[in-house]
Amino acid sequence: MTRDELYGRIPYFWPDLNDEEYALYDCFEMTAEHVSLIREATRAVDAIFRKTNRLLRTLPDETLLLLGYPEASLPFIRDKAIPQETIIGRYDWIVKDDQLKLMEFNADTPTFIKELFDVNGYVTDAFGLNDPNKQSVLQLKEELRKAIVAAWQRLKREGTPKIVFTAHDDDIEDKWTSRFLQETLDLPSEFVPLHLLLVDQDGVYTPAGERIDILYRQTYPIEHLVDDRSPDGDRIGIRLLELNQQKVVSLLNPLSAFLMQSKGVQALIWELYETETFFDEAERDIIHTYFLPTYLEAAPFFGQADYVKKPAFGREGDSVILYTKDGRPFHKEALQTYAEETAVYQQFIELPTRMTQTMKGLTETHVMVGCFCLNGRPSALGVRAGSKITNNHSYYLAVGTPSHEGA
Repeated sequence: MTRDELYGRIPYFWPDLNDEEYALYDCFEMTAEHVSLIREATRAVDAIFRKTNRLLRTLPDETLLLLGYPEASLPFIRDKAIPQETIIGRYDWIVKDDQLKLMEFNADTPTFIKELFDVNGYVTDAFGLNDPNKQSVLQLKEELRKAIVAAWQRLKREGTPKIVFTAHDDDIEDKWTSRFLQETLDLPSEFVPLHLLLVDQDGVYTPAGERIDILYRQTYPIEHLVDDRSPDGDRIGIRLLELNQQKVVSLLNPLSAFLMQSKGVQALIWELYETETFFDEAERDIIHTYFLPTYLEAAPFFGQADYVKKPAFGREGDSVILYTKDGRPFHKEALQTYAEETAVYQQFIELPTRMTQTMKGLTETHVMVGCFCLNGRPSALGVRAGSKITNNHSYYLAVGTPSHEGA
């Protein structure tokens, strides 16, 4: 089977993005034991983040600003709307020399969903491997349905909720990620592109005038939403957050997911670890094992270790810079969109490399493992393969386990 034949079998997928190869005709073979280790590590660090989120809701505005949260978001992000802190989050791992180290947590609007929960099975089948994500789509359906129930109960209304999934209509990855979630939920719902949503004083409506009860915004980041304005200058993003706060509409992921999104949270976790406060001995052991030293300034690394500067709310490697322990930059991403925003400084460990099959032939790539966590449950995992910094030019690489190990 050729690459075109393989990906041609998969409906509503994007094997190429921006006229570049994205989904590889290759498969990363991983033992079932390694899959289990990554999932257990994911479960452990997720408990640390959820405990920290409870602390974050008690902190003053001044501290939250230091951690990078937009000022306009502060009146809303302490809201604990539903029991779940986040429905769909993704942990990104360096898996190297029998060690697992956490790079970051994409708690609010992670992509890579369609690829890992759906496409992975097609690829592993083509390569004669087992799909470690085979049961993950059932987990996803369960957690989506739990979230819908919680979001509907919060509104205290009778009848059946109007559920709408939304995304940018002109972004194929965003659109079909949202449509995949809608399909997986398998309840009556509608997809409405972001630009067609009607945000009024008394609610959010579809173009047909139906009031929306639950709005799922998987790819619509809060840090962008707070700045959104209509053509006449109306702050419709803030109004949407106000309507959510007033329980006129329920937003998913909830605002508690955004509270965990800042990379400043990892700096806070590391500070609490170093000061031996807040976390018990077992939790400190998890942090020591899996977390990288992370700070709000670079000074702790001077003369000690290479480090990476990351924007608190950066995405796809944008604005990331690598430094030697002497403070000299040795790799800088071309895109520097977030260069002036709050940043964190994290110990740099180079991603492991692998010779990977691309349309240009065998290519040395750096590989990062992403593992989803669904409301505390570790789930589908897969690999991004690319340069030293995983960015929007990185490839999707499926993960399979040897067939002799069983399903």
